[in-house]
Amino acid sequence: MPSDTPEITRLPGRRARFAAVVAGVAMLGVGCGGPDDGTQAAGAAPGPAPGLKVYRHSLDESPSSLDPAQASNTYASHVMAVAYDTLYSYKYLARPYELKPELADGWPEISADLLEYTIRIKQGVHFVDDAAFDGGIGREVTAQDFVYSIQRHFDPATRAQGAWLWQGRIVGLDEWKQAGADYSREVEGLQALDRYTIRIRLTQPYPQLLDTFTQGYAAVVPREAVEHYGREFAVRPVGSGPFRVVSYDTALIVLERNPKYRKEPVDLAAEGYDPATQGQYGLERIAGRSPPFVDRLEIHFIGETAARWNSFTKDNEIQYITVPNEQLDRVLATRHPVTFKREFADRYFGYAGLEAGVIFQSFNMSFPEFGYNPDPARERRNKALRCAVNKAYDFEARNESFYGGIAAVYPGIIPPVVPEFDPDMSRESVTRDVEGARRLLRENGWTAENLPVLTYGASANVLNRLMYEQFRAWLSEIGYPREKVVLKQYATFGDISRAWKENSLPWIAKAWGLDYPDAENTLQLFYGPNSSPGSNDSNYRNPQYDELFRQAKVMLPSPERTAIYRRLNQMVIDDCVAAMGISRTRVHLWHKDVIAYPDREIVGGSFLKYVDVAGGPAGTEP
Repeated sequence: MPSDTPEITRLPGRRARFAAVVAGVAMLGVGCGGPDDGTQAAGAAPGPAPGLKVYRHSLDESPSSLDPAQASNTYASHVMAVAYDTLYSYKYLARPYELKPELADGWPEISADLLEYTIRIKQGVHFVDDAAFDGGIGREVTAQDFVYSIQRHFDPATRAQGAWLWQGRIVGLDEWKQAGADYSREVEGLQALDRYTIRIRLTQPYPQLLDTFTQGYAAVVPREAVEHYGREFAVRPVGSGPFRVVSYDTALIVLERNPKYRKEPVDLAAEGYDPATQGQYGLERIAGRSPPFVDRLEIHFIGETAARWNSFTKDNEIQYITVPNEQLDRVLATRHPVTFKREFADRYFGYAGLEAGVIFQSFNMSFPEFGYNPDPARERRNKALRCAVNKAYDFEARNESFYGGIAAVYPGIIPPVVPEFDPDMSRESVTRDVEGARRLLRENGWTAENLPVLTYGASANVLNRLMYEQFRAWLSEIGYPREKVVLKQYATFGDISRAWKENSLPWIAKAWGLDYPDAENTLQLFYGPNSSPGSNDSNYRNPQYDELFRQAKVMLPSPERTAIYRRLNQMVIDDCVAAMGISRTRVHLWHKDVIAYPDREIVGGSFLKYVDVAGGPAGTEP
């Protein structure tokens, strides 16, 4: 998933609601039962029938779209993972992450030159029943559905955000786009050979190809539904996953188990189960049974941390939470290592893990006052300005103030969870140096009078405001006038995400959750061809970087590739493009009647398929 999420992903004024949706927000019902489209009445989410098994999950932000072509953050990924199928996924419990077939019927046949993949899909898999289909009955999923789903990312009318995963990679796909995105015209490198066989031809080796087919962007959608619902497809998902969406708004998504979902009993050993680290969570109870195990899945989007915490600790509302930083002292007995106080260990399940992602702040190099400039002298001065701002950044203070002091701070954009991370790198770029920053400004002619206005974009909430004020205070210490560091607020994460894509902010404060466990996924954030509206929001363009990236991206894992990755990492540091990086340690808690191993990292939400809750029909022991 490109899961680019904001540094603090919370919206203002949203409270936990269970009986009704937030006032003033229209409920959009989605495909409930039989041939009818099942539209729900505005203003009320249907409650579960007595005796049904319900799991209530919580997230701190809502997705801006439920269309896989727009699945650009971890919040959307949570829905994609359970409403749709992808060819491949990751094993539920294996850490480090390991691929497994999902809709694919086994591993692909790969040609000796690594350029051709032949993938069979499972037979007898059906889309959910929906009004988009003849008679309202979901038809069988075919190879052509996968072809269509990838083509949509290259259709300008879709305004998709996932093309970067396959751009320049699949023979003829970019040319198909340039020729008008005619779906009746075959793409040479993306074909359905028959009803159940896909053939993909690559322009060059792509070691991460199967990883891209785990993403929400690669979810298989039926053309009938896209055409039937038009723009409303963004709120009316039609997939073949374990659950179907029955209602959605920005406070709550309700999903019900898909009775047509294929029967695939859980093999705990094959899923990577480790009794030593996971044995206390009751996971043995799902062994040999076919998911999904709950009748109803609710995902509550609660932006306010206090409201989310209160809902969780009531014990009859949401059943999972990532512990807010302000509650860490209350919950944790120690921070290094993380251990829980007895009252919480007795009451809840929990664990702590380093996120598979990186928090960073980058300059938008397309702004001539900070980045590239037609005047070479000004461009040199701009680099000195960027380096001074980076030296002013206090990573340890940010960690203590907003990440509980338990985050990992490290130089560059390669996070500790990938094998290419270098623990021995110099930490100079993440060590605050106020005097060095002042000297850089002074020696390059920067004064309070000629320093440019720096606009800091953020979602409109208290925590983001505090982060901005902290950043502005750091800059004031090196002589940057406070009035020239300006806050621009956006109502939602979707709004600020669009601002990044539209290249309208000079300073980008965000987080990137790994789409797959390979440093290529973060290094591509600075690859020139991925510039806005692609994933390279900083619009960094360095020919040497781009050439090395092109060289590395076709290589299989090796010491040689790792060396190139680390050179790329150092180049971004040396060019002072970004202040980076931090990886948060997430502390997870969930109720003891919930059988699960929660995860919001690689392809966040995929664990929801396996959640069980004690009692109720769907989870009855065999």
